[in-house]
Amino acid sequence: MKIAIPKERRDGELRVAATPETVKKLIGLGYRVSVETGAGLHSSVADAQYAEAGAEIGADAASTLSDADIVLKVSRPMMAGDGFDEIALLPRGSRLFCHLNALSEPALVKALAERGVDAFAMELMPRITRAQSMDILSSQNNLAGYRAVIDAAAEYGRAFPMMMTAAGTVAPARVLVFGAGVAGLQAVATAKRLGAIVHATDVRPATREQVESLGGKFVVVDEAMEKEAETAGGYAKEMPPEYFERQKKVVGDFLRKADIAITTALVPGRKAPVLISADQVRDMKPGSVIVDLAAEQGGNCALTVPGQTVLHNGVKIVGNRDVSSRLAGDSSALFSRNLFNFIQFLTDREAKKLEINPDEALVKGTCVTRNGAVVHPQMTAV
Repeated sequence: MKIAIPKERRDGELRVAATPETVKKLIGLGYRVSVETGAGLHSSVADAQYAEAGAEIGADAASTLSDADIVLKVSRPMMAGDGFDEIALLPRGSRLFCHLNALSEPALVKALAERGVDAFAMELMPRITRAQSMDILSSQNNLAGYRAVIDAAAEYGRAFPMMMTAAGTVAPARVLVFGAGVAGLQAVATAKRLGAIVHATDVRPATREQVESLGGKFVVVDEAMEKEAETAGGYAKEMPPEYFERQKKVVGDFLRKADIAITTALVPGRKAPVLISADQVRDMKPGSVIVDLAAEQGGNCALTVPGQTVLHNGVKIVGNRDVSSRLAGDSSALFSRNLFNFIQFLTDREAKKLEINPDEALVKGTCVTRNGAVVHPQMTAV
């Protein structure tokens, strides 16, 4: 069976879905691997390294994808309206594995079904123990949380740690992190390592112990509401409007004192909740920085502009897209291992091919199209 690794073409997407390490492992499972020329350049991987690992080098997307049984990508395929129709190049009957944004892109999912592609949305991987090594959200958000602090430090006009000098003392930066999932916890840990005073808030009270174990201080908003704020799958639920009103009051005092705010709150398939209002931005100190990791889903700050850094009343609001791509080498390595681990799980070693059981929990959780139909329970209305 042939596995194709096309070059990522979406603006800002610098990652690649396979590295020489995972190419070798895929070939070891019995697959042929074709990598489009230049696919790894932004992740510091040359074509020669893929060839040395045993991959064929495709001259372009069409030749790379031709006759592919399996397609591995990072971002969802582009449609004709995006300027390049990748879906038209996907062979009928092929299996696609990538971050599909399935819950937010029903037209794309429908187009894949009509094309006859069996698509697997890696972002929907169940959060259970045996799937941890396949969880792209955890691997990528971990790096995004780290990068958010680095971006904040670059934009902030002062030092993070307290410094005692002959000329006087430099006060430590005060950091407030919204959301204590994977990205938020890494942001807490990174800011602490840089010497900041760190507070964090999350709708899930169970995260308090994790925040405190990393040296942060937990901000409680409403204990009663927060007890019901997590799904069985480990994701945050969308909270009612009254919770966010309460949060504005409780967190407002912390924001007024903060030098850095990092927001990470996302709800799968929905617009990101607004956690920092325009009025709260106006109350922040001049020189403060907000890094909004939810920018691509509308932003946690009311004044975030996706893809831009803007200034409001002396406060910088950073709305970078594809934050994990800003660490393309490491994020590609982790993403490609997530994909390999899933392919390995689905591979019949003796037959040297995919054997997909539609009743298997990991398949049920991620498969959105099969045999020309939309099959995922969250999307059957598409």
